Amino acid sequence: MNVVLIGFGAIGQAICRRLQSSSLITVSHVVVRAVGVSDAMAAIEEMRVPIRVVTEVPLGAQLCLECAGHEALGTHVMEALRRGVECAVLSTGALAEPGLPERLSDAALQGGTQVHLLSGAIGGMDAIAAARLGGLDEVTYTGRKPPSSWAPAPVSSQKITVILQATAREAARLYPKNANVAATIALAGLGLDKTHVRLISDPSVTTNVHEIRAKGAFGEMRIEFRGKPLADNPKTSALTVLSALRFLHNRASSLTV
Repeated sequence: MNVVLIGFGAIGQAICRRLQSSSLITVSHVVVRAVGVSDAMAAIEEMRVPIRVVTEVPLGAQLCLECAGHEALGTHVMEALRRGVECAVLSTGALAEPGLPERLSDAALQGGTQVHLLSGAIGGMDAIAAARLGGLDEVTYTGRKPPSSWAPAPVSSQKITVILQATAREAARLYPKNANVAATIALAGLGLDKTHVRLISDPSVTTNVHEIRAKGAFGEMRIEFRGKPLADNPKTSALTVLSALRFLHNRASSLTV
């Protein structure tokens, strides 16, 4: 299976490195902005992989994986979907923009294809989406980070401080660095305007902590993640890269879980 990567930063490069030994999946192209072509070519040369660097999704593409950031959804993903190219999206925080989920869905319908929203740095989205079908009443996401992670917001380095209590849409607007997690949970469950979000500065934690609580006809669930960064890039969640790899392996495998 040939894959086109939209974006070739830390996440895209980590995905490429981890796919080098795969016999099922090949990255054929990476799509970058014109100003990033030389950097992408240098990184590919260092990896010694036969990948073409382009500035637009090529004709004949079958599957695109977006790992470029919010802007890429409008610049590349939307047009690819209209052309019938199946797309997977990691920058789910962009979908907090009113109307964007509907526009992506319409573009996929127009092209007769699908757009997949990947879980990224968290998990349990299958359980939340299943619970929604049987009656989901309440979903709350709590994000905890050490005080230094909230700069330049003025927070105490000595005590736990609630930074924000709002809807997922409002949280994504005010704290875009947390947008992907909050938006993914909301889109899997009750939506951006009915999902509760709490953002907390906590001096007792050293990593980002994500907690999801949900209630409904199915019962109750509580899920907690204490994510570790990629060994080769501490600014990137290891699980974000692994969730993209899982999606690709499921698309290429005859048996999926």
